[in-house]
Amino acid sequence: MTPLQTAASQTFEYQGSELGIFEKAVHWKRYWSTKIRPYVCGDVLEVGAGIGANTRLLAREMPFRSWTCLEPDATLAAHIRIPAPGIHAVCGTVADLPRVASFDSILYVDVLEHIGDDRAEMVQAAALLKPGGHLIVLSPAHQFLYTPFDAAIGHFRRYSRRTLADAIPRELRQQTLMYMDSVGMLASLANRVLLSQSMPTEGQILLWDRMLVPLSRLVDPLCAGRLGKSVLGVWRQVS
Repeated sequence: MTPLQTAASQTFEYQGSELGIFEKAVHWKRYWSTKIRPYVCGDVLEVGAGIGANTRLLAREMPFRSWTCLEPDATLAAHIRIPAPGIHAVCGTVADLPRVASFDSILYVDVLEHIGDDRAEMVQAAALLKPGGHLIVLSPAHQFLYTPFDAAIGHFRRYSRRTLADAIPRELRQQTLMYMDSVGMLASLANRVLLSQSMPTEGQILLWDRMLVPLSRLVDPLCAGRLGKSVLGVWRQVS
């Protein structure tokens, strides 16, 4: 059982209800995880770990010495139960952690868009990176795709490659910055124009995950990272 520590000085309650639905998007998780695998190792900090759905996948496939699941919502953090050595859950934010360069990899998977002051967050995260460590961010792309669903789950914004890069401290060196899920972007655009739903159904998520994501894995290389409904960036700490 993953132990739970409390670092937060104040309470926080996540306003979304989609985590259980998106946990079923296994093809999508496997897709983006292949892109970040080269950068995840050693002591890992996963910010906004939620209920641990991504942790369960990543920790099985990637080499690590320790894995810290950082989640500000105490109710969600208490649900992180991963029977593997070296994994522990902490209730809090990066602001609650000691200002020590302690991590080889820091992950923000569909998290940064939930944070109002994203630049300040990235400065704090960069301070926690060891020399040579990597900061990895995956977020929804394109503000023109912003829907009531984004608002309902607390998204402040969606990112372009430029706006995501602008949020990263200049002392970090960019390793990769690309869009992903080109076919899914077309589906998201149709939802934005035609449906504008505040919450996708489980059936829609499974359709996207099982049919559109495999197509995106074929089409994305042809687009050379220039088209997609998600944006992935990796930066390296060189100091």
